[in-house]
Amino acid sequence: MQSSVRRRHQAAQGFAGRFSSAQPDGGCRTSPFHLDLWFYFTLQNWLLDFGRPIVMIILPLDWFPLNKPSAGDYFHMAYNIITPLLLLKLIERSPKTLPNSVIYVSIITFVMGASIHLVGDSVNHRLIFSGYQLHLSVRDNPIMQNLTPPTLVDSFELLYYYDEYLGHSMWYIPFFLILFIYFTGCFSKIRAESRMPLSAWTLLAPSSLYYWYLVTEGQIFIIFIFTFFAMLAIIMHQKRKGLHLDSNGLFLLYSFSATLIFIAAWIVWLWNDQILRKKYPGVIYIPEPWAFYTLHINSLH
Repeated sequence: MQSSVRRRHQAAQGFAGRFSSAQPDGGCRTSPFHLDLWFYFTLQNWLLDFGRPIVMIILPLDWFPLNKPSAGDYFHMAYNIITPLLLLKLIERSPKTLPNSVIYVSIITFVMGASIHLVGDSVNHRLIFSGYQLHLSVRDNPIMQNLTPPTLVDSFELLYYYDEYLGHSMWYIPFFLILFIYFTGCFSKIRAESRMPLSAWTLLAPSSLYYWYLVTEGQIFIIFIFTFFAMLAIIMHQKRKGLHLDSNGLFLLYSFSATLIFIAAWIVWLWNDQILRKKYPGVIYIPEPWAFYTLHINSLH
């Protein structure tokens, strides 16, 4: 009788232990700084995303005819494959059990949006070589005003919509959602983990500058600022539980904070630019870097 009671008690303890270990408690496990993932993430963002339009400008047009994929397009294809893999590896290293279904749907939507953008952006950069000016709207561009029949302009406006609105939304909303979901698991009960190593500080500047480029060129300030405020809300909520951000969470928080500073400096610098003001007439005035390039830099050459 006593042995059977003891066995039941041990079984109940084992079940309770397994159940508690499966709970998404932010302080159950420790998570060192993921230097390898954050380094690869930052490097491929700069090379494959920021670098692809530069490659298209530098390489001779004879190497990549305008009716064939360019070097920048191949960079974009590589980005569409590598970035989801890095995001999945980042989620795998989270000390918290995260919702797999949300992650998988977000990854699928991310790839769809980035692929839509690949097509639109590829055509858009070819138009630049034909005289298209990014600081003007589609219909106000000189090369569009001479098209026949005039309904072709509507087709280019549809392409612009897929590129700049639908593609960006399906690309960036899942991207920041995955980063936010990962951020929710970056908390620990150990106070000593709430500091960044030197390697994290060295990656902070290039990471923040890339997010500045992502937000300004992608025109996704609303998505970005909502993600940032949600991160602050999670921090206050977890602080009441005695949990602290680990090094990975601090890296994301500081990167986003520095990005806000860069965006504010960018807006102040171009505040009185009347031409860019005409293209971005809304309440949120954040010019695109490549629109600035075609207006002020490309015209110098």
